[in-house]
Amino acid sequence: MSTASMTAAALVDPVLGFELAYWQQTTIKVVLALVIVPTATAIVVQTFLFKMMAGMQSRMGPMEAGPYGALQLMADGLKFIQKELLAPSAADRRVYALAPVVSLIATFMVFVVIPVGPNGFAANLRTGIFYALAVSSLSVVGVLMAGWSSANKYALIGGIRAGGQLIAYELPLVLAVIGVVIQAGSLNLQDIVVAQHSGEIFGWGGIGSPYIITQFVGFLLFMISIQAELTQPPFDMPVAESEVVGGWQVEYSGLQFLFFYIAEFGAAFGFSAIASTLFLGGWAIPFVDLDAGIMHIVGPLVLFGKTMAVAFLIFWVRFSYPRFREDQLQQFAWKFLIPLALANIVVTGILKVVF
Repeated sequence: MSTASMTAAALVDPVLGFELAYWQQTTIKVVLALVIVPTATAIVVQTFLFKMMAGMQSRMGPMEAGPYGALQLMADGLKFIQKELLAPSAADRRVYALAPVVSLIATFMVFVVIPVGPNGFAANLRTGIFYALAVSSLSVVGVLMAGWSSANKYALIGGIRAGGQLIAYELPLVLAVIGVVIQAGSLNLQDIVVAQHSGEIFGWGGIGSPYIITQFVGFLLFMISIQAELTQPPFDMPVAESEVVGGWQVEYSGLQFLFFYIAEFGAAFGFSAIASTLFLGGWAIPFVDLDAGIMHIVGPLVLFGKTMAVAFLIFWVRFSYPRFREDQLQQFAWKFLIPLALANIVVTGILKVVF
């Protein structure tokens, strides 16, 4: 079978010589998700929040817990688990307790459709990217629940700010993806990987056709929108410590705060993996057949490397730029990013028809 004619259906043939029962497959996938998301969070925090930020500020970062501070996250995790779970006396306790769980579940659901190899995914949905963007937007529900249920004016203001910001930047995030969907002709993430691997640039197919070249505007829009979706600087108005004392998270402690923490940085890893799949060819490597047996092992490593490169850009911006004002943040989305995204769709559609 040639790479050019390979479809997502062909990629999902089982590697093993036997078929597991549905409940066995589901159990394995759930266990993997429970391991992958916290592990991805730990890698991102240790690499970027602890060490990269320290390097940019000419300091060493955590160094006491383990060799070169490698066990600092374990120490922090144990600290969070030991802390008492507190809630304001006037809080809606049921909604207050569910809010971090909702945010964390939304993060777990994003990883379901991200392909990491020829058959490395939890679900190969035909509308994969639509699903990923849809479930990622559920995190705003957890944020609004936390802000409202905390019975704290700072938490409520932070929740309202986050709701307005996430709604505004969901639009350019989705519109940035449409250019990729037009070029690939599919919403399936595995099909998008195949299309980039087998594509050509002006008749030359040496490296395929990674969409970061033809959809560079879409890539920039996607990365900016990710930054806002994660409420990271310069889009951190919802959690601005100098104004709203931490926003919707201000009343949370212990394991509940840790859930929000995992949801945020796990989402950063998940969005980086999606960006790598959409614009950098995902787990594929130029000159290597997608159906080669070695890709079952190498594919996840390739995607991990690309994901870390994209995550580096996210945290580089986080540590480099000051916070927007609320009016600047909204104007940037509605008056600049959305019109630019619409123009990119129009140009992509015209070029798709012409060429």
